[in-house]
Amino acid sequence: RVLSLELNKDRDVERIHGSGVNTLDIEPVEGRYMLSGGSDGVIVLYDLENLSRKPSYTCKALFSVGRSHPDVHKFSVETVQWYPHDTGMFTSSSFDKTLKIWDTNTLQPADIFHFEGTVYSHHMSPVATKHCLIAVGTKSPKVQLCDLKSGSSSHILQGHRQEVLAVSWSPRHEYILATGSADGRVKLWDVRRASGCLSTLDQHNGEKSKASSEAANTAHNGRVNGLCYTNDGLHLLTIGTDDRMRLWNSSTGENTLVNYGKVCNESRKGLKFAISCGCNPEFAFVPYGSTIAVYTVFTGELITMLRGHYSTVNCCVFQPHFQELYSGSKDCNILAWIPAPREAVPDDISEKSLPQQHLNPAYEDAWSSSDDEG
Repeated sequence: RVLSLELNKDRDVERIHGSGVNTLDIEPVEGRYMLSGGSDGVIVLYDLENLSRKPSYTCKALFSVGRSHPDVHKFSVETVQWYPHDTGMFTSSSFDKTLKIWDTNTLQPADIFHFEGTVYSHHMSPVATKHCLIAVGTKSPKVQLCDLKSGSSSHILQGHRQEVLAVSWSPRHEYILATGSADGRVKLWDVRRASGCLSTLDQHNGEKSKASSEAANTAHNGRVNGLCYTNDGLHLLTIGTDDRMRLWNSSTGENTLVNYGKVCNESRKGLKFAISCGCNPEFAFVPYGSTIAVYTVFTGELITMLRGHYSTVNCCVFQPHFQELYSGSKDCNILAWIPAPREAVPDDISEKSLPQQHLNPAYEDAWSSSDDEG
C-alpha cells in the first residue's frame, strides 16, 4: 500500500492556514484527529474520518486557535503533539519562546512554560508510564525537561555546544531521549542519570584515523535538524544539513552505514520527517524541497518522490491504521497521500497472462517453484 501512495483526488484537507504549515501530528489512540501548526502561530484540529461516507470528501477542521484567540502563539508554531494517552490534551511550542499545554475541550492553555530562547522542538514519550516529562530543544545548548505533573522546568541536560534543533524519546525505553544539535552531534541520554549523556553518536564508529580528533563524535558534518526512531525503537534515523541521512543502532550507537545518497536539506530549523509503521520493509518519508522522498529505511533505496506541493515541504506524518501520509508545506496546504486502489483482476483472465512490467519489484514474489526449473 505504501508503494502505491499517491495524491488523493477524492480527499481534501480543508484549507485554514493562511501561512506555511510547519508541523502535523495524528493522535495515536484512534488515528482520527490531526493537529497542524502554522508559521503565523495558528493551530488547527482536523477530523480525518469520512463522516459523509461519500467517496469524495474533505477532512473538516473542527476548530482552530486562530489569530484572534487570546492565547494564540505570537510567532511560528514549530511543533504540535497530542498527549499520547488520550485526546483531551495537546501541546504546542513556538518561536515565541513558549510551550503550551492545551485542554482540547475548552481550547484554553492548562499550563504555559517560558524559555529564554526560541523553541525548535518538543516531544512527549509515547510509552512513558512512570514520568510526564516533555523534552524541549531551544536556542540554548541545554536540553530542557518540563514536568507536566509538577509544572516545573528545572531539569536540564548539559552537553551540547549549540542550539538543540530536534528531540525524540525512544518508543522502547521510557527514560531514553535522543537529541540533535546545530553542533553536528546526536546525544542519547538516560534522563534518570545526573551524570548526563549515555553516548554521543559517531559517524566514523570510532575509527579515529578517518577523522581528526577535532571532528570526533559528530553524527553529521552540519547541523542535525531531524531525528526519528523506528517504531520498535531499535534504530534511530537522523538527518543533517550535510545533505546526509544516517541510520544508527540505538542500543550500540553504531552507524549502520546505510547509504541514502544525497538528501537535500536546506532547512534552517527542525525538519519533521516520518517512518512508516507496520510495513515490511519500513519506509522513511522525508521532505525534499517541494517533494517528499520515500526511502526504504534499511537499504537506503529511494523508492519514489511524491509531487504535489507548490513550495517547500516542512513536515509529514504517517497514519498507520490505513497506511496514509499527510504533509504540510510552506504553500499553506496539507495534502493527503492515500494508497491507490489496486485494479481487480477479472476472473476469466489468469494473472500469468497479464503484463508484468507494471508490478513494483517490492510486490513481486521471490519464490521459485521447482516446476519452472525442472
